[in-house]
Amino acid sequence: MTEAAGRPRHLGRVLLALVVGQVALHGAMAGLRMAAPLQALREGYSEWMVGVLMALFAAAPVLLALQSGRMVDRHGYHRPLRLAVAFCLCGMGLAVLSTLDGGALHVALMCGAALLTGAGANLGMITVQRTAGLAAQDSTERVRVFSWIGIAPSFANVVGPVTAGFVIDASGFRAAYLLLGLLPLLALVASRGVPAEPAAVPQRGGASSALELFATPGMRRLLFVNWLLSMCWDVHAFAVPVLGHERGFSATTIGLVLGSFTLSVSGVRLLIPLLAHRLREATVVRSAMLGTAVVFALYPLAPNPAAMAACALALGVTLGAVQPMILSTLHHMTPPQRHGEALALRSLTINASSTLMPLLFGAAGATLGAAVLFWMVGGAVGAGSWLARRLVRT
Repeated sequence: MTEAAGRPRHLGRVLLALVVGQVALHGAMAGLRMAAPLQALREGYSEWMVGVLMALFAAAPVLLALQSGRMVDRHGYHRPLRLAVAFCLCGMGLAVLSTLDGGALHVALMCGAALLTGAGANLGMITVQRTAGLAAQDSTERVRVFSWIGIAPSFANVVGPVTAGFVIDASGFRAAYLLLGLLPLLALVASRGVPAEPAAVPQRGGASSALELFATPGMRRLLFVNWLLSMCWDVHAFAVPVLGHERGFSATTIGLVLGSFTLSVSGVRLLIPLLAHRLREATVVRSAMLGTAVVFALYPLAPNPAAMAACALALGVTLGAVQPMILSTLHHMTPPQRHGEALALRSLTINASSTLMPLLFGAAGATLGAAVLFWMVGGAVGAGSWLARRLVRT
């Protein structure tokens, strides 16, 4: 670390290590998140059980987020990363054991695997994001760094599920889980590129500490804006398959529409580092919210798959540009010794939303239809865009 500010000297090497670490941990979780429900369905379990299994991947981050953030603030990068790797390895171990048991224990093993890998991936994410923010020396560099870090989950969401899918078809679920278990070890190898930092003075924890952080000027506004935009990701993933099914599109067509969105998100995050010196966080977030509202208004009116793919590409630009700006603003308004806890607070709100909102979407979609769901959420995001104008650096 540098003498004055505690930042790594070689940003490029550190950034590569952080990206590899997040891809490895998130990829393992994403692969299991795809494979476990498929295994459950093939073994005759109900769709309700699959829903419970999927919810458990986000349940552990909700319960452990604040403790994870405080640990990262206290110990830096390496100890929390090793714990994240241990969580993921134990989760994959339970998944392997589940392939050996066909009775009631099978469900318990898979639920444990979901909880542990979800906890490991979330702890790894908080660890990586905190270290990345402290590695940057100014606002422009921080936006660039968070743009590169933001590409990692998108890449991991391809690496993990695609790898698991090929191995399942070739050699079965057990082989897939064993191979996915190797990914977290890659994070350990890459961690050698991240310099160690001295342990910090323990901060006062508990509910009062979190409430104090929540009361930081601008924090509630930022978290609310972040929640609105996070809800857009969830409703898009939920409503596009429903809308495509209503119109008789094939599964391949629906997959290509969703793939267009992912491609656009990755593309805009590759572009942001080149334009970071021209971008203001609050302006980008407000523009993204207004753009998302417009896209959501047009989405149900798209007459064919090509038009839906065009909407997906546009939505990828608006939503893909947001995360680096939100994270940069969060680092501006939070004391350095509490960056991990602030990131954990953001993670808690996102995962709680991802656990509960799909249930509400399902009820609303069944009653009102996917089109009305798009318009309702789009209206909420557009109405909330005025809050982004007040996202100032504190």
